[in-house]
Amino acid sequence: METTIEPKPSAASHPAGAGAELKSQPSPRSLPHARGDSPARRKPQLDFKSRFIFYLMVGTLHALSLIPDFILYQLGTACGFIAYLLDRRHVKIGMKNLEIAFPDRSEAERRRILRASYVNLGRSGSECVRLGGFFYKRLKKRVRYDRFWYWVEVQKKYPGRGLLILTAHFGNFELLPAAHAMYGYQISLVHHTQRFLAGDALINFIRNRAGVDTLRKHSAARAVLKALREGLLVGIPFDQNAKRSEAIFVPFFGEPAATPSGLARLVVLSGAPVVPVFIVREADGRHHRIEIQDEIELQRSADPEADLVENTRRFVKAVEDMVRRYPEQFLWTHRRFRTRPRGMRPIYD
Repeated sequence: METTIEPKPSAASHPAGAGAELKSQPSPRSLPHARGDSPARRKPQLDFKSRFIFYLMVGTLHALSLIPDFILYQLGTACGFIAYLLDRRHVKIGMKNLEIAFPDRSEAERRRILRASYVNLGRSGSECVRLGGFFYKRLKKRVRYDRFWYWVEVQKKYPGRGLLILTAHFGNFELLPAAHAMYGYQISLVHHTQRFLAGDALINFIRNRAGVDTLRKHSAARAVLKALREGLLVGIPFDQNAKRSEAIFVPFFGEPAATPSGLARLVVLSGAPVVPVFIVREADGRHHRIEIQDEIELQRSADPEADLVENTRRFVKAVEDMVRRYPEQFLWTHRRFRTRPRGMRPIYD
């Protein structure tokens, strides 16, 4: 979150215009959830220890979710600030990334951005406690759509065809697909299985209960194409470092970044449009706006390899433009430039 928005045939009846909030949506119980037992949807098997840790974490989330929201948000803010003070390794990574992204800003300003990013993570954590515990549906009321009418236009332009949603680890990323599903719209989210299996199971527990359909990254291609043929929505987060074998190097804030080629290849195979969607935390810190941007114009020439590179560059540029607007809401602590072009020196120690 991996995301986002598929207008149903009745979408045209919803309020249109920037900032329109959806009301009277279908119940998530009516959503079509994961179909079949394909490898892309099959969950990793948990051993006894991992299963015990998973249930312990679920119980802890439910207990913490009994805390009133006004206290829970303050706890999240405090935890984010404490993490910024103590997490020296990732603070160092974040400062290096910010130095690349904003070389014209002072070190003090870059530290302010990174500190705010940690606070945003803390607040997102408090909201994930709510998503994983009691009263999780109340978060739906804190999320509104911007330009929801655009989905009606896209649906008319591509009747019966699915959409590829370009997103990033931005704002409260987990709330983006969850809120959309709670509004009654099916989502399939591409997910990279975590090494900590109990934690991976917890993430998927939170997503699935809201109505999000999870597709495992390394076996997702066939399931993604099937979902797109069925006219469904598939969300893919596009801000993480890629392994060399899967990477195309394109600029991100002017620095070559190893970027997955999978999205550009899916576009070729499916013919689906790519629409950037991000969730933005509002100024009050407790409400969110799902920002729907215009479809990305794709290059389709006689040179397929050149198209892969150029389209991937355009996808990364959409993420970069959003991060430039709201740098405090981006996950700066990821080693985005870890995989380097051959012959180039490492970015990180």
